[in-house]
Formats: sequence, structure tokens, C-alpha cells
Amino acid sequence: MIILSVETSCDETSVAITKDGKEVLSNAVLSQIKIHERYGGVVPEIASRAHIESILYMFDEAISTANIKVSDIDLVAVTQGPGLIGSLLVGINAATTFAYMHKLPILGVNHLIGHIYAPLVENDFNFPALALLVSGGHTELLLIKDHFEIELLGTTLDDAVGEAYDKVARILGLPYPGGPVVDRLAATGKAIYPLPKPFLKDDPYNFSFSGLKSAVLNLVHNMKQRGESFNVEDVCASFQEVVTEVLVEKTRHAADSLGVNQVVLAGGVAANKGLRAKMASRITNQQILVPAFKYCTDQAAMIGIAAYYQVQKYGMPTSYFIKGDSSFSIDEVKQY
Repeated sequence: MIILSVETSCDETSVAITKDGKEVLSNAVLSQIKIHERYGGVVPEIASRAHIESILYMFDEAISTANIKVSDIDLVAVTQGPGLIGSLLVGINAATTFAYMHKLPILGVNHLIGHIYAPLVENDFNFPALALLVSGGHTELLLIKDHFEIELLGTTLDDAVGEAYDKVARILGLPYPGGPVVDRLAATGKAIYPLPKPFLKDDPYNFSFSGLKSAVLNLVHNMKQRGESFNVEDVCASFQEVVTEVLVEKTRHAADSLGVNQVVLAGGVAANKGLRAKMASRITNQQILVPAFKYCTDQAAMIGIAAYYQVQKYGMPTSYFIKGDSSFSIDEVKQY
């Protein structure tokens, strides 16, 4: 089964061609980071307009790179949500038009499920599995019982972990996006500054990072007020040490308690080298699945991989009506 997939949930415009839920024939991605970095974050209206300008070129690049004909495509898949509604609608309209023109079925896919299925390019699930999904907008623990049988165990009560990274980077005067910069600087610093560890001990599956972000702000502000110098690398290392400790320990405890066979690390923050290293050293009772770096961030190949298994579970879609859903829950399956 050859699937053309489209991803425009935020600020990456991407079209991919995948085969049989495993082989990535092409994965065209155009990032908008340079556009948004001057604002310190993604501006939804600007993101939508940038998608409109580039989406057709991404279709051409994906099909050309895959070296296939349109007649070879069996299914069109597109991110239905969650995400920025304007960005989602650009991808949905483009994908629907393409599918209708070429008389192809079209399938809406949950963006977060796409992230969970990204490691399957190089691996396979061994159910039951536990997924830690960490990105700029999401921090979630999920129990994967079978293909498309996913139970949401816990989520963030305030800031997502990627959002916390960006805010800490802004406090330190570092460029956007902050996550990769903080990760890189943390590797050369020392975790010498005391920061609270928000384990929420009576709430084993949920997360909270707003207080930690505020603690970094207070640390930096108080040292500036006292005229004391501080080392940016050490602040990054101190912050990252707490974040990774909380994420990994909560994941390890949940995995052992639930008796799962695998732990899946997914989402944009799965590219964080400090988190990957601590996950590998601390989780020893389960196999760990982590996507290649190029499949951690938003891209359409993961949507095509997930779409393949969604079709195996529910069959081919029959409708051309796909409604964008900015708050599409990961444990909600759109029936068709």
C-alpha cells in the first residue's frame, strides 16, 4: 500500500510517500523556523499563510523524490488534529483536493498518534507498550494495548515540556526554538543550581512544569538583583537535569507498575540527547523504542505510517469530509 501523507499541524509543511507502513520513499519537509524566530514563537496566521505558499511544491517534491506516478498511490492521509486550526485546514484542503481529483480515498490521522508510530520505520511494537510523548505542546503518558487501542494515563497540568524549554531559553536570552539550544548548552554545563523536582508523588501519571519554569526565572532574577554572575550553561544543565529526572522516573515507574514490554519515546523532545541518554541508562526492564532524529519532529512520514495501521484496524475510508480538530484527543478515534 502506497500512501501520500500531509502534515501541516504547526510550522512544518510536509508531504511524504510511504509504503506498507514501513518504507519511507520520500519525506519532504519545509520548516518555518526562520520566519517565526524573530517573534520568539509560532504566529498562527503567519504559519497558515506560509503553508499556503509552499504546500503545492511539497506535493511535487514528495512525488518526484519517491519516483512514483500518481496512479501508484492507494490512499491519501492528512493530519486532522490537534494543532493550529488554520494550519490544519491548509493541509486538509490540499489533501482533500488532491484525493478528489485523482479519485483516491482520504483518511484523517491524529498528529499525536503519528508521533507514536514514527519509531515503526525501524522497529515494531511488542504490546503492551508505554509511550512517553513529549513535544512543544504535549507531555503525555499513554498505554498502547494494541494498534489504535491507546489509553491516556496522564498529561501535563500546565506547561508542556517543550514549552517549558522555550520559556527557559527566553529567560536566558537564548534564540528560538529553545529546546535544542538548552540541550546543547546543558551538555557543557554542570547541574549546580538547586531547582525543585515536580514529581507530584500522589499523582504518578501527570506532570507539571510551570513551577520549575518559574523557579528558573526567580533564580536568574534574584542573581541579577544581587549583582551576581551566573553561568548560562550551568543553568541549562540544572534545568535539564530536573526535567529529564522527572520524565524518566515517572515513565520507569509506570512501565514497571503496568508490566509493559516496551517504552516508546516520541515527539519533538525525543530528539533531546540528555533525555535519550537518561532513558537508556534508567529503563532496563523494557525495550526502548526511539525514532531516528529526523522522525522526532513534525513530518508527514509518521502520518503515513500511522495511516497504514489505521486502515488495517478500521478499513478504507469512504468519505471526503474531514473536519480539522485543534483539540483532537489521542484516545479518540474518528470513525468513518
